[in-house]
Amino acid sequence: MTVTLRTVLLALVLGTALAGCNTMEGLGKDMKQAGEAIERKADRD
Repeated sequence: MTVTLRTVLLALVLGTALAGCNTMEGLGKDMKQAGEAIERKADRD
């Protein structure tokens, strides 16, 4: 995969993530929830 294609794909992924959250605060909340889910999974194993 070329560097240009990777850059475009990364921009699309980040743009989609930010659009879904609407704000940086929303992104922070989503990241926190993801981290908590990972911790819960790790505690169960």
